[in-house]
Amino acid sequence: MALKKYNPTTPGRRQMTGYTFEELTTSKPFKALTHSLWRNHAWRNNTGRITTRHQWGGHKKSYRIIDFHYVDKLDIPAKIETIEYDPYRTSYIALVCYRDWERRYVTAHKDMKVWDEMITSKNAKLISWNRLEIWNIPVGLSIYNVEIIVWKGASSVRSAGSSATILSQEWEYTQVKMPSGEIRLVHKLCYATLGVVSNTDHNQVVIGKAGRSRWKWIRPTVLGKSMNPVDHPHGGWEWHSPIGMPYPKTPWGKPALGVKTRKRKDTNKWVLRKRDWRLMKK
Repeated sequence: MALKKYNPTTPGRRQMTGYTFEELTTSKPFKALTHSLWRNHAWRNNTGRITTRHQWGGHKKSYRIIDFHYVDKLDIPAKIETIEYDPYRTSYIALVCYRDWERRYVTAHKDMKVWDEMITSKNAKLISWNRLEIWNIPVGLSIYNVEIIVWKGASSVRSAGSSATILSQEWEYTQVKMPSGEIRLVHKLCYATLGVVSNTDHNQVVIGKAGRSRWKWIRPTVLGKSMNPVDHPHGGWEWHSPIGMPYPKTPWGKPALGVKTRKRKDTNKWVLRKRDWRLMKK
């Protein structure tokens, strides 16, 4: 994938970059697999108060129904019909047509082309974008759309340009190195797709101007110290003063920045190393 740089006709355009969309083959989605999530409530409730901060407005968009399970199409080959843009995710998506003539959207591989074939099978060939049980994947290969819980569908490694790596196959579990650096145990009956997610240059895009963020439904974020005391614990005093307390707080008075918020400890047994490479305490 390549990025395009705009001519500096305005200050906002001077550093702005964007997608060339050269991989895409169509600009219109398959209507039967879309529905609208648009609600013109601007993230306010019935009394007009903001219920979700930092979101408002934005361009209207349709949600594409993506298949993250695949398992009800075991051993049924499919052909790639189109590579498309999805406004609700950073990666591209592919419209596939199975041999039984059912069409579904799936996450696109970075090298996927129209008329390529894919299949979901327990012992599928080791070809990019094929999906198979994780114990059949050799050590060192890259994977994405990883299942963490058996038969629950792909829940990890789905964003643009991401991939996990198989580190070892031991007993009932496979050691997988996640994109964050965390090493996690995944049950061998879980499925994963071979390869790397599409749109690998997504993190290189320069937004360029504030208005482009507003198109994405993103409102500005303001420091608490710039607010009034009634709006934030850090607020008040003159100009851009220090927060005036020993540790930072959230707008609701809870400790912030560096405070551990993970409450679900029963899943710690599946994590061998944290993303900072420290061993997980059991």
